[in-house]
Formats: sequence, C-alpha cells, structure tokens
Amino acid sequence: MSLYAYDREVYALGFERIAGVDEAGRGPLAGPVYAAAVILPRDTEILGLNDSKKLTERKRDALYGLIIEKAAYCIASVDAAGIDEMNILQASLLAMRRAVEGLHIPPDCLLVDGNQDPGVPNLHTRTVVKGDATSAAIAAASILAKVARDRHMKALDQEYPQYLFARHKGYPTKLHYEMLDLHGSSSVHRQSFLRKWRADRGE
Repeated sequence: MSLYAYDREVYALGFERIAGVDEAGRGPLAGPVYAAAVILPRDTEILGLNDSKKLTERKRDALYGLIIEKAAYCIASVDAAGIDEMNILQASLLAMRRAVEGLHIPPDCLLVDGNQDPGVPNLHTRTVVKGDATSAAIAAASILAKVARDRHMKALDQEYPQYLFARHKGYPTKLHYEMLDLHGSSSVHRQSFLRKWRADRGE
C-alpha cells in the first residue's frame, strides 16, 4: 500500500483535515529535539515523498521546499535544557504538541509516528508504528523535522565550531566524543545524555 493510499483510507472514515506529526533528534547528545506537523493537500501527491531516513540529504532538502510550498505545516522544538528537565520522551511529545497546536489550519485527525500519543486535547489521534514509512502526512512531517533540525545544528556549528556539529549533527559518534574529550560539554549539550561520558572521565 502506498503512503497516500493509507492516508486516503483514513480520509474515507469521514475526516476533513488529517495532520501527520513526527519528531527528529531523540538520540543526539546535543541540540534540540524537533517535531513537525503537516496537513498535505488532498488532491496533490508530492513525487518522491518517503520516510526521511530513506532519502539523501539533497533529496530531503528538495522535498522540504515542495512540502512547505504546498502544505499547511508547523515546526517546533524543545531545547537541550528542556530535555534535561523533563526527559527525552516528554520533550519529544511536547515538541509534537507544539507543532500540532501551531498549525494555522486545525486538523480533525492526527496521525502520529510511533506508539506514543502526544496528548493534543480534543483531537482524534491514531498512533502508527513506522508511520513515516506508512503515511504520506507522517513522511512529510519526518522530512520537515529532520531538515529543520539539521539546519539548526549547522547554525550551532557556527557558534560552537570546536564540536564540528555540521558533520555529526550532535549524534553520539566517535568524532563527537573526541570533541567532547577535548573541549568538555557546552550549554547546547544534553547533560542527562552525558552521564556515561562523565563517569568514564571520573567526573
């Protein structure tokens, strides 16, 4: 079944405006977690739309432009301090709620990637495991969230060039740990994610 076929099946249940929501950046050691909510036009298919993880950076960038041109959307985030305060799951759900509530067109159905309901009040919600490979609206949201976060990490690379964020986007790579060993952590690092690194250093 195609991504659009899944969404058409949900529309056939009587909904008028289906939003897909997804997050990006749950695993990194630094930077915010991002989420995007997207309502795709019912009468238009965006060629090449797919799960963001299955696309090249160039293809994601191209689709990002098409999606924001054609769809209703909102992108939101929770920063590293917020993640440390509430934990990554709750921060991800908060970013999703912010994205959905920021849509200028209110949806009447929400398709959520994964198995956690972000808890948007008064909105019919359906969780979809592997939703970014199942639903067009969720796939579009996954692209917006991923591209927006990657661009933010490239901007942070300009502020904190010693960490080489543009290369690893904050993920726990060998290079990132090497930069942490050299420079210590920063205010954009998730301190709750660095417990093992600090323990290894005897901190």
